[in-house]
Amino acid sequence: MKIMFSAGEASGDTHGASVAKALLAAYPEAQLFGMGGDLMKAAGVNIIYDIQKLGFIGIVEIIAHLPTFFKLRSLLKEAMLKEKPDVLVCIDYPGFNMRLAKVAKELNIPVVYYIAPTIWAWNKGRGKDIAKTVTKVASIFPFEAEAYREFGVDVEFVGNPLVDIVHPTMTEEEAYQYFGASPEDRNILLMPGSRQQEVEGLLPTMLEGVAKLCETRKDLKFYLPRAHTIPREDLEKILQKYSVPVTITEGNNYDLMQICTACIAASGTATLETALMNVPTLLVYKVAALTYGIGKLLVNIKDIGLPNIVAKRRVIPELLQGEVSPQNIERELGRILDTPSVYKQMKADLTQVKLDLGAPGAVQRVADVIASVAMKEA
Repeated sequence: MKIMFSAGEASGDTHGASVAKALLAAYPEAQLFGMGGDLMKAAGVNIIYDIQKLGFIGIVEIIAHLPTFFKLRSLLKEAMLKEKPDVLVCIDYPGFNMRLAKVAKELNIPVVYYIAPTIWAWNKGRGKDIAKTVTKVASIFPFEAEAYREFGVDVEFVGNPLVDIVHPTMTEEEAYQYFGASPEDRNILLMPGSRQQEVEGLLPTMLEGVAKLCETRKDLKFYLPRAHTIPREDLEKILQKYSVPVTITEGNNYDLMQICTACIAASGTATLETALMNVPTLLVYKVAALTYGIGKLLVNIKDIGLPNIVAKRRVIPELLQGEVSPQNIERELGRILDTPSVYKQMKADLTQVKLDLGAPGAVQRVADVIASVAMKEA
């Protein structure tokens, strides 16, 4: 059995790695290859294109880098022609992966889409494309599966993989020791994203905002888990401009989360991870103005944060575009830290979000879906 993967960013690499492990545990003879990162490589996937070379976010940014995407699509098409995989597994990254799925369809290679395009949030016209192009969608949200069924897509709700993935491996005491942290301090997570552009756009503003908080709160310590797509020296270059006590950490993110009081995170998977670890979080989101303007025309939802979408109401605060300022970060994080009723309610709401995400076992169910499609075609 030959399985090709296409994951385009750090969160996709995380999901791809867990599925690869599950596939190889059940089918040790399977050959896995494709586009991904360090985690997928460590899990046994032969990486033919490293996602560290990708770092674009929005519509405007992607248009500026179109030649890169055309070359990449050609490279992966050549790999399909040469290797003749039994299935292509697309993970997230819809702008690119939907085009790659069409290439696979032309070559009669079935496609499983995992962490599928958010047709429930964006222009629903994409649902028709998916019905024509994708063999099977492995859906991670119940409301998403319903939206896909409306378009006649073959979809299976597998549950949310983060329920399987997000759990600490250490006790709290071990985690404090491992990270050199103190239970006497309030430890705050800074998660500015996994793409270069996000980090450069958000981290300086985060640091300015928390610097103001530090002036009146001496017990705050900050931890910045390095996304494996961002070189450490790039983070250090930004951090040295600010007098904020920040420790860059490498791995064991969920062990770190369990000893953190609160978090500031870029919109995306990180906000669902902190929700599952019950860490009250301030969401921040900023892209090119034109990208945001086009997005506002297409988007069908009120909130962009995944915990808020799952809860169907705002359970974590969101700062979007021009709202992302040092003053607003200081105010919103200060409210979380200094108002016990707000803090307690957020933790209760996040506990409910975890329950709403469904039972464990999603990763294994995705692996079963992929193997089933691959063996049907083999």
